Amino acid sequence: MKGIILAAGKGTRLYPITKPVCKPLLPVYDKPLIYYSLSVLMQAGIRDILIIVPPDDMQPFVDLLGDGSRLGVHIEYIEQKVQRGIADAFIVGADFIGTDSVCLILGDNIFYGPVLRKKLRRIVKEAKPATIFGYYVNDPRPFGVVEFDENGKALSIEEKPKHPKSNYIVPGLYFYDNRVVEIAGRILPSARGELEITAVNNEYLKDGLLNVEALGSEYTWFDAGNADSLYEAAGAIRTAQRSGKIVGCPEEQALKNRWITVDLLRESAQEMEKTHYGQYLYGLISDLENEEE
Repeated sequence: MKGIILAAGKGTRLYPITKPVCKPLLPVYDKPLIYYSLSVLMQAGIRDILIIVPPDDMQPFVDLLGDGSRLGVHIEYIEQKVQRGIADAFIVGADFIGTDSVCLILGDNIFYGPVLRKKLRRIVKEAKPATIFGYYVNDPRPFGVVEFDENGKALSIEEKPKHPKSNYIVPGLYFYDNRVVEIAGRILPSARGELEITAVNNEYLKDGLLNVEALGSEYTWFDAGNADSLYEAAGAIRTAQRSGKIVGCPEEQALKNRWITVDLLRESAQEMEKTHYGQYLYGLISDLENEEE
């Protein structure tokens, strides 16, 4: 399975903050926003990753993540020349996807939970045609909203409805088989001129191939797309990390997956040794060495 991070949004809801810097590179507490998305893909066991970036903004991403080798992954970059919606990621990334299945995550979404890694691995292993998630929010109107029947089966998905049929929205994490490339290539733009991911999901739903999994209260999700949500996400991450466990640490996922050596992790720790993040990496090394004694 390939992984795509869609990080090409202009971030206009965060102006003037995002005028000089792309939104996924903004800090959320102690790390860039894109670290959280990258960490999710790595928790799912995905090593081949494409990051879709805005025009003329590729270099800062390369400066941050390089080719991914320090994390035991392979990262490629491509520009989305024109803003055409989430589903356009499968058109822009068609050559990268090739004949593989794909997981798409939005570069401004944050997911974490105690068993998230296990859930993601199961989904990848099951390899259903399409799997998305439902997450309960108080005001679902700004999102794609999923309606369930009494047995928890998805009945419909509506994009930004004025009168939502439920409080469950579809957050920005999607798993698809290779048919998604063809589907994205033939859907029509919505009234707002975008290729909507909801249109893709409805194609799978129409064919009885869409699996929707509800994320319970043990999971946390943020769409860090405006100033309030960015602030709330930073506070939640800070609170969550008081236990001593860092949220959204790609180096930790790489170590868990046995994709990098301790020596490579030590290089990253040394580079950031003056920060709490760097000291956390040293702690991972120490824990591992103690286990081996």
